[in-house]
Amino acid sequence: KMQETVDSIKEYGVLNPCIVRPREDGGYEIISGHRRKYACQLAGKAKIPAIIRNYTDDEAVIIMVDSNIQRENLLPSEKAHAYKMKYDAMKHQGSKGEKYTADMVGEAAGDSGRTVQRYIRLAALSDALLEYVDNNKIPMIVGEKLSYLKPEEQGWLLEVITNSSIFPTKQQAEQL
Repeated sequence: KMQETVDSIKEYGVLNPCIVRPREDGGYEIISGHRRKYACQLAGKAKIPAIIRNYTDDEAVIIMVDSNIQRENLLPSEKAHAYKMKYDAMKHQGSKGEKYTADMVGEAAGDSGRTVQRYIRLAALSDALLEYVDNNKIPMIVGEKLSYLKPEEQGWLLEVITNSSIFPTKQQAEQL
């Protein structure tokens, strides 16, 4: 995918500008367009078009997540952390209407509020267990159930999985 982006930039230029915000040190922080910037570097381009906006930290997080959640082939861990970041930023801003925050988070990506909540729960898994979810060794629904375990308990479970190469079923995860 990156090579396709590089080739497109070489042939047509950058079709969508980055979104940046001013930093206190006089530079700019990229909110949306990190992959385009990297592709420009690979294509030998020293400059990239950008739109400058004065976003708060929460606004910047929401825009960053919305622009990245549209990408194809996101890992469950990437979606989990992105949804959690956006959810936390929106909660920090306060209520903006009659919808639940999880429903609003999922709207941009076409996911239901319940699906968003499941992904956010995954963010509570240890990195090692979340990697098993990313690699399809642990189904997402099982990962969600395991996310309710305390960090120490997740460590014990990881030790059992590592020593036995046996992964918990949905029923076992519910019992845990």
